[in-house]
Amino acid sequence: MVQFLGTLRPSPSFSSFATYKHQVYSPITAPRNGFLFFRRMFKTNLQSTTNAGLVLPSCQSEVVFIGTGTSEGIPRVSCLTNPLKKCEVCLKAVEPGNKNKRLNTSIVVRHPTSSGISNILIDAGKFFYHSALRWFPAYGIRTLDAVIITHSHADAIGGLDDLRDWTNNVQPCIPIYVPGRDFEVMKKTHYYLVDTSVVQPGAAVSDLQFNIIHENPFFVSNLKFTPLPVWHGRGYRSFGYRFGNVCYISDVSEIPEETYPLLRDCELLIMDALRPDRNSATHLALPGALDEVRKIQPKRTLFTGMMHLMDHEKVNDYLSKLKETEGLDAQLSYDGLRVPIALTSPYI
Repeated sequence: MVQFLGTLRPSPSFSSFATYKHQVYSPITAPRNGFLFFRRMFKTNLQSTTNAGLVLPSCQSEVVFIGTGTSEGIPRVSCLTNPLKKCEVCLKAVEPGNKNKRLNTSIVVRHPTSSGISNILIDAGKFFYHSALRWFPAYGIRTLDAVIITHSHADAIGGLDDLRDWTNNVQPCIPIYVPGRDFEVMKKTHYYLVDTSVVQPGAAVSDLQFNIIHENPFFVSNLKFTPLPVWHGRGYRSFGYRFGNVCYISDVSEIPEETYPLLRDCELLIMDALRPDRNSATHLALPGALDEVRKIQPKRTLFTGMMHLMDHEKVNDYLSKLKETEGLDAQLSYDGLRVPIALTSPYI
């Protein structure tokens, strides 16, 4: 059930999409040996096919990871200014194209509708502008049909003000779907977006239409979203979301028993994994996240929300060995990763 606060105005849809020439599933690297000419040509082709204006065919749905990091992002300023230069991951993250560079955890769910491609953003954190600047032009994402909020921390709602670029220049408004508890927080942190009567005349702010969601399924652009209630620290309830056979749980320290039935037959699990060693008070670490994967048994898992202790290549090498020994198909995601998914009836 969704409680609508205000009149919902339709947003224009982005249409006329050409087809992929390539689909990106996992990192590709040029061979270390070989002719210099071949290596240069391979690198040029790789850059052109992974970053340059690829668009979605009208029959294909996908998830785009526009951020896979923690609240402070990777690299950390404190690591880069440390004269001892001890943080290997942050030093790598400043290199162009390095997959250790991570902004606030967020995805865009893209799926075809009768009027074009629908773009549904889950979370708009404080680095949302930088993520959108990097990936929206590259992947042909112009309109936002909705924003769905998982919880009311800054790395999930800090970028709501930046949506003014869309509502001032692209579309009349953006629907926001938010749990009731988190809407109460927004009344304080984003009071001028909730109650625009306080805005100075002539000032331009985001035109957002807030819709209160509960633990019941709801529909956005004819796509069914089922909330997945989880604990994000003691006494703090956060939502993951299921759409089709994709389960997205970005901020979690513990999954309550009543949520596990909602995770059955999950094909793609996107799961919080903060650090390589131990759980924190508010997040699962890799060992705890892997225990959840073993319990949920999805066909494939992509971890997200990684801090600077998680080296992309090293952790993925470790996870590849688990696939050989346990049959677990799990890897770290990275900013800009696109994953084709199937969204079929009864979810559309």
